[in-house]
Amino acid sequence: MENSNQKLLIIGAGLCGSLLALRMAQRGYQVQLVEKRPDLRDVTQDAGRSINLSLSDRGLKALRLAGVEKQALELCIPMYGRMIHDIEGNTFMSNYSGRDGEYINSISRPGLNMLLLDQAEAMPNVELIFNKGCTAINLEQGTATFTDYNTKQESTFKGDLVLATDGAGSVVRKAMFEKREILFSFSQQWLTHGYKEITIPATKDGGYRTQKGALHIWPRGEDMLIALPNLDGSFTVTLFAPYGNTKYCFDNLTTPEIVEEYFTQEYPDAIALMPNLVTEFFDNPTGPLGTIRCTPWHCYDKVVLLGDAAHAIVPFYGQGMNASFEDVFVFDEILNKHQGNWKTVLTAYEKTRRKDTDAIANLALDNFHEMKEHTANPLFQEKRKLEMSFEGQFPTQYSSKYSLVTFNEDISYHQAMTRGRAQDKTILKLLSKGLLPDSMQTKEKLKLVQQQTNALLQESD
Repeated sequence: MENSNQKLLIIGAGLCGSLLALRMAQRGYQVQLVEKRPDLRDVTQDAGRSINLSLSDRGLKALRLAGVEKQALELCIPMYGRMIHDIEGNTFMSNYSGRDGEYINSISRPGLNMLLLDQAEAMPNVELIFNKGCTAINLEQGTATFTDYNTKQESTFKGDLVLATDGAGSVVRKAMFEKREILFSFSQQWLTHGYKEITIPATKDGGYRTQKGALHIWPRGEDMLIALPNLDGSFTVTLFAPYGNTKYCFDNLTTPEIVEEYFTQEYPDAIALMPNLVTEFFDNPTGPLGTIRCTPWHCYDKVVLLGDAAHAIVPFYGQGMNASFEDVFVFDEILNKHQGNWKTVLTAYEKTRRKDTDAIANLALDNFHEMKEHTANPLFQEKRKLEMSFEGQFPTQYSSKYSLVTFNEDISYHQAMTRGRAQDKTILKLLSKGLLPDSMQTKEKLKLVQQQTNALLQESD
């Protein structure tokens, strides 16, 4: 193969790194994939760290490119909408789309990572190395020094290109930040909320204790629970709550009595499903939630950041993994055009991609407030109902903001954000003014919404 004399050093064998290694090997490069943690196929790890994730069209598109979509889908559970649980224990389903066949998938993070590692390892031009943490990097030379966690011995590896997929705490990004002549800009924006994971176990016969085909949300204003189904009948439950300054927050949820009191008061139907609540609450860590933005993503035509190393986001649009996988897809597309010239490839990649990753970061922050505060709001529910009827009756003429982001992989995140926000603003304004009455035909409502949305988009151009 024409690339076989070029070596790529990929640092970080999480989801993005393992997919990238597989795809670059398919292109013929010699790939060395180095991971600081043990091989997760041999060692159970990641307790309390987002065990399952939402896989949707953008992520599937990248998996399809690498020939592993079918195997990944075998690990998935379809989720057709949000099941909203109010404080009295009443539930209602808010579908993700009014069109048939559009849903997101709950998938195990370790399960998908194992699949990608297996596929990468099966390639003759991939070398996987575990238990080696990157301790230093020479950005100009494209060399990285690693320390073995067991033997403490150091080794140095070199690549024609170093691809850093070492996550939100990226060592490579830190080295770029510290290199003054790169003029590296970096921001890390923390939410005042953290998260903690708990489990709804399967029933004794391996069944589900609540509806399987939904992402469950208990919105409570400042805090919320969400739950995603697992293949074994369990649900992974995540509590999102403030660190401080409220009656119930991580700073004062410090005794079994207070934890039980809080869940009994706020999530009465959920606590009945979580027999190990108190034990898991105190055993599992409380994780922070933040957004990372930086520029440039590359330096010296030798090093490039991808995935969370370049653009970590909060998890409220279910797009973190999908955005990282889409990075691989976009990088691959740019290689098709400019292969052989790393300077052009890296410059084009960042120019193409950064406005889209900024857009999904902003959308994820928007959705944080929407999920915990607005999903139970009557006006919001009316808007969703209207959008469902638009998508159901006119499937090719309308897509909600959620659908544009989640089910339209051929338009960019930036385009989805711009149009989606304009639609939301238009519909909420028309509903609040009573300009979309029940007596009006759906077709006429859609026409009015589209006219005013397009006018709003033209104003902002």
